[in-house]
Amino acid sequence: MSNSPQPAQAGPVLLQAKQDGIATLVMNRPDRLNALNNELAMTVNDALGRIARDQSIGVVVITGAGRAFCAGGDLGALAQGHQTGATHELGPLLRAGMQMVLKMRTMPQPVIAAVNGAAAGAGMNIALAADMRIAAEEATFGQNFAKVGLFPDYGGTYFLPQLVGPAKAAELFYTGDVIDAKTALALGIVNQVVPGAQLEAAVKTLANKIVQGPSLAIRAVKKALFASQAKELSHTLNNEVEEQIRCYLSEDCGEGIRAFFDKRPPKFQGK
Repeated sequence: MSNSPQPAQAGPVLLQAKQDGIATLVMNRPDRLNALNNELAMTVNDALGRIARDQSIGVVVITGAGRAFCAGGDLGALAQGHQTGATHELGPLLRAGMQMVLKMRTMPQPVIAAVNGAAAGAGMNIALAADMRIAAEEATFGQNFAKVGLFPDYGGTYFLPQLVGPAKAAELFYTGDVIDAKTALALGIVNQVVPGAQLEAAVKTLANKIVQGPSLAIRAVKKALFASQAKELSHTLNNEVEEQIRCYLSEDCGEGIRAFFDKRPPKFQGK
């Protein structure tokens, strides 16, 4: 890995840095609001696997390039597959997401999500998979799957009810409403909210505090808090994949995607 992240640019879909025991991963599709395609999801998953085995890394930070954290699945790519009834784009994307969030929860190093902007759909759930979240004031969060006729993925149905309770999780899933960073803080979704210009410094302060702590004890605490739940999380992730693919092939999903690109409210028929 390089010594510092490169500027956001066309090229690598993931920028990686390692400094003072902190590994930083920057999702780098800023022109697409860091929307997830197969390449980005698989690259993040592979990077997390390498980091998990690196004893010199004590903390992982994941964030997005540009003005978004991650806008979720790339609807442009998914729309093409839906038109033909093919799942060749969605299947690998979901499987990479399963492995990604499992690694975030079970890897020995604590993971901090630095939510610099919009975190929507699977993007929100990547943030929820982290041990902790620090958000910029301008960050937003949305489980917007219902708006395009899809089922939540990337562990959302597991993580969100744990953080906000089943009733509030149900509201966010059913409506697809977007909430701001202040509301996310009040709900316990994020640990801190800071001005955008201070996000990097706030994340660095927390990461350094953890890196300088007793790694043996911290890793044992992470295992007790998160890794011990891997079996239950895996079961939920498998269910999400099955339901996501079923919903993806539905007429409602096709209507939701068309409405998104037409910039109009969808007219769902329940089939």
